[in-house]
Amino acid sequence: MSYLNTKPLLYGIERSEIMNEIELVVDYPSNLARRLREGSIDLALLPVAAMPEIDGARIISDYGIATDGNVVSVALFSQVPIEEIETVYLDYQSRTSVRLAQVMLQHHWKKEVTYLPAGVDYINDIKDTQAGVIIGDRALQQLDNFKYVYDLSAAWKAHTGLDFIFAAWIANKDLPASFIDQFNKANAIGFDHLDEIIAANPFPEYSMHTYYTDNIKYLLDDKKKAGLKRFLELI
Repeated sequence: MSYLNTKPLLYGIERSEIMNEIELVVDYPSNLARRLREGSIDLALLPVAAMPEIDGARIISDYGIATDGNVVSVALFSQVPIEEIETVYLDYQSRTSVRLAQVMLQHHWKKEVTYLPAGVDYINDIKDTQAGVIIGDRALQQLDNFKYVYDLSAAWKAHTGLDFIFAAWIANKDLPASFIDQFNKANAIGFDHLDEIIAANPFPEYSMHTYYTDNIKYLLDDKKKAGLKRFLELI
C-alpha cells in the first residue's frame, strides 16, 4: 500500500537485501487482495477482512498496521451526530474499514442505515444526514472539515475492550523460514529512522510523529491477534 502508515515498514524493506529476492508492487488494498487470490503476487500487506476469501491465508510477519485505541485515519465522518445519520458512503479503498464501520453501526451504535458505494469524489457528497467512511491519508486531511468524526478503532475498543489489526502481511502459501526472518528484520529497520521518514513525507494536516508512535501500533502481539480473532468471527 502507498498510505503514510506503511512508510515505516517500506523504508526498511526498500533498503534491505531482501529487495534482491522480491519484486515490490504498490497498489490499493482491494487490488492487492484480488491479486493474491488470483496468484499474481505471493505476499501482500492486506486488509484483514480479505482473509476469509483467500484460501490458505495466513499472517507471516510480526509486523502490520494495528491500534489499541484512536487510529485517527479510519473514521466515520458526518455533519450530524450519529443519531441522525441515515445514509453511509463506504470507502472503496479498504474492505476492513468498511466492515468495521458496519459492525460498529450494528453492534456498538445500534443504527440501521442505508449503505451506498462511494465514488471517487464521494467526500463532497457527505452532507445533511449522510455520513462516509474515510480512511488513510484522506481521513487525516478531513479532520477539520466535518463537525463529527467517529474514530472506528476507538469505537471498537470501547465496544470490545480489544485491540484491532487493520492490515497484516498475508500469504496464501508456505514461505521459507529464512525469508520470513529476513523479512521481519527488514520491516523493523524503519522504526530507528522515523525522523528521516517524517522529513521525507511532509504532512502539515497532522503530526506524523504522533501518528507513527501513538496512533499506529506496528507489532502484532497477542492482544492484537485476539482482537483480530473476534473481528473475523463478527464478519
